[in-house]
Amino acid sequence: MRRETAFGPTPTREPTVAPPTHNNMIGKTLLSTGRSAAVRSLHTTAPARLATEAPAAKAPLVKAFEIYRWDPENPQEKPRLQTYKVDLNQCGPMVLDAIIKIKNEIDPTLTFRRSCREGICGSCAMNINGGNTLACLSRIERTSTPLKIYPLPHTYVVKDLVPDLTNFYRQYKSIEPYLKQKTPMPERENLQTIADRAKLDGLYECILCACCSTSCPSYWWNSDKYLGPAVLMQAYRWMIDSRDQFGAERRHALQDPFSVYRCHTIMNCARTCPKGLNPGLAIAEIKKLMAADA
Repeated sequence: MRRETAFGPTPTREPTVAPPTHNNMIGKTLLSTGRSAAVRSLHTTAPARLATEAPAAKAPLVKAFEIYRWDPENPQEKPRLQTYKVDLNQCGPMVLDAIIKIKNEIDPTLTFRRSCREGICGSCAMNINGGNTLACLSRIERTSTPLKIYPLPHTYVVKDLVPDLTNFYRQYKSIEPYLKQKTPMPERENLQTIADRAKLDGLYECILCACCSTSCPSYWWNSDKYLGPAVLMQAYRWMIDSRDQFGAERRHALQDPFSVYRCHTIMNCARTCPKGLNPGLAIAEIKKLMAADA
């Protein structure tokens, strides 16, 4: 390049670049090598490898669910067991999870009750492998052995796994399950001592799922007259409540050969209760109170 000046054009020097030296070459090589190693180290650490590696697919674990089916719209068809196969590796751990999966993905006509999925509402009570329990609390055994599911035994069936509990709730209503007092209502709360409150433990937790009543042979035979374990336990719960003033009247209403005395302490109720309660003990306490009244 040439540059014009007041004295005419003068030559200018081209910028020169120093030739690479041995030391410069070594430095650049080390720098590039260090950067490459750093990048590789970011991608070869254990967490990175775990994040990029695809998880190994589990082998299917198929279990057969034999479920009671009956449709009142087709009365000519007899009740039957229908088999559904479910991969347990693609399903939740509880029986209710499997039933919901069957309804959502295999057979939308399957009918059952469910609500809270936490063992609180009692809606999903059914007979699973021969025992009454809640489907949401019953864990699936991870084996290939078939699982049989029926509605609660000795009840009229509305459809599939839905029992008719009309008589059960009518009996519950008959015991008047609420506080009854002869004195005027207090201005504020109905107070209760800690000791009196402790007497209700093991009684008030009942969720009225009917597992105990429908497992009781006495209730199977006399469900029209015998109140059954669940209802009687709730009757006792109100009899011993220190705030209730109708205990004697409540016991008098049960003074007949069937309401209480059909209990023969078979104790299926205590064995099957999904909440771990003991209705048989409550019934025995009612009998003691009634004997004292006589």
